Amino acid sequence: MEDTPKHSGKVFDSDVLKRLFTFVKPYVKTFYFIIVLTFASAVLAAVRPFLIQYTVDHEILNNDWEGLNRMFVILGVLLVVHAIVQYLHTYFAGWLGQHVVRDIRVKLYRHILDLRLKFFDRTPIGTLVTRNVSDVETLSDVFSEGLAAMIGDVLQLVFILGFMFYIDWELALVSLSTFPLMVISTYIFKEKIKTTFQEVRTAVARLNSFVQEHITGMSIVQIFTNEKREMEKFREINKEHTRANIRSVLYYSVYFPIAEIIGAAGLGLLVWYGAYGVIEDDITLGTLMAFIMYIQMFFRPIRMIADRFNTLQLGVVSTERLMRLLDSKEMISDNGNYAPEKIKGNVRFENVWFAYKDEDWVLRDISFDVKAGESVAFVGATGAGKTSVINLLNRFYDINKGHIIVDGHDLQEYDLSVLRHHIGVVLQDVFLFSGTIADNISLGNKAITEEQMWHAADLVGARKFIERLPGGLHYQVMERGATLSVGQRQLISFVRAMVYNPEIIILDEATSSVDSETEELIQYAIDQLMHGRTSIVIAHRLSTIQKADKIIVLDRGELKEMGNHEELLEKNGYYAQLYQMQYKNMIDL
Repeated sequence: MEDTPKHSGKVFDSDVLKRLFTFVKPYVKTFYFIIVLTFASAVLAAVRPFLIQYTVDHEILNNDWEGLNRMFVILGVLLVVHAIVQYLHTYFAGWLGQHVVRDIRVKLYRHILDLRLKFFDRTPIGTLVTRNVSDVETLSDVFSEGLAAMIGDVLQLVFILGFMFYIDWELALVSLSTFPLMVISTYIFKEKIKTTFQEVRTAVARLNSFVQEHITGMSIVQIFTNEKREMEKFREINKEHTRANIRSVLYYSVYFPIAEIIGAAGLGLLVWYGAYGVIEDDITLGTLMAFIMYIQMFFRPIRMIADRFNTLQLGVVSTERLMRLLDSKEMISDNGNYAPEKIKGNVRFENVWFAYKDEDWVLRDISFDVKAGESVAFVGATGAGKTSVINLLNRFYDINKGHIIVDGHDLQEYDLSVLRHHIGVVLQDVFLFSGTIADNISLGNKAITEEQMWHAADLVGARKFIERLPGGLHYQVMERGATLSVGQRQLISFVRAMVYNPEIIILDEATSSVDSETEELIQYAIDQLMHGRTSIVIAHRLSTIQKADKIIVLDRGELKEMGNHEELLEKNGYYAQLYQMQYKNMIDL
């Protein structure tokens, strides 16, 4: 998946913002309420200097104490109301942002769950973590600190300009004489910081990918004493992240002092011109005081708008990333509606062709039949296409040509979740989640009781080892089952498969990573698991599949031989050669 977005360069990209605001629809009343609060806050802020000007010119200079007290009360009430409005605005803008973020994150994760395995084959996990966490969190700022605050700043500027020109248009023009310089500096800052923000997001994605991948593979790093080299790689990636952030800090450190100088210059011109007007009696003291307040209020949002602008820009970049992920069409089509409660387990491959990429064929014109209750074993060298067969039967990938038929129905006709419910899979590399043994067996399915788990454990011979664990089924499994042996993890995977009672069972190299003693226990579990079910077995140890009803030999994606153990030995072909090689190795040992 491409890490750097092809950004349009427009902050107010109507298509992107329109899609972002579809997530606001459920909270549209809250959004409109925020807009009303934004408008009210802008008016209340702008009217305060006008009232102070009136107080100075009409109450203080005329020694009207009663009027002065009245204006103090009015100003006090105004300040309290403004504080309440700002509190409500800040709270509801944050509330809206967090709810939108929650909805987007849920939708994104649901979409990720439906993606093909092919997508995950070429997309770093760290990139997906960045999308689902960091990029989504950025959108919260769009609502709490970006768009709503930016609208408020713009409205405040409009009302300030209105009051300034209403009170004294000449003094307003003098006050705004440095405004073009502020606009130019803000635009330059915006363009520079936009680029650095994109670099920072890309660096964060790379950092997440690297850390996730290498923590997962830490055992390999340490086995091959590769810590120093990996540390150097991490330092380089971290340096890129640091450099990108320092560039953004540099632009901020340059922009804000310049903006402060421009604002101070505008205030200085105002005081100089206004003081001269007060001395000449052309400008009232209240007017000068109001303008001093207005010019400070005017330049503050101008400086902040640049920051708000870039928050919005970053939000648009993140939205584009997220929408590209949500628009990904790499999903298993689930248009089938055939959902039987039970299946017999007849499986047929008809002239199946399959490639993971373009026409780099992994399986070439494969055809075979497995009758209900039969056991079929696939053998062949690494890369022969054995695992691809089981990936296709589960529809983890879709075939390019041909048909896969289960009980007389094409695989495409089945409801995907129902199809996979009828197929149990035990992989060589057993993945266990953090949680209890029970959680890993049931996978969160509340319909599966502990009694059913113990029954399944009895059937596959796993009860004794589970009972010896502290807490039994409630023993806390560390991430990826690190505190359990390979054999124990494998037995848990057998219990997991058995408790769902599938009609078709697939065993992929289920005994290749265990010792001989554990293999005997697992072989018993396999026999129990296969009993009365259609079984598809992949194994390097040919001794484990000699009892199979049918053995299929694959070589470079092509079906070379098919038959039972004795038949294939009599042919003296591929299978016989593989068998002789393994037998010779066992003799040598």
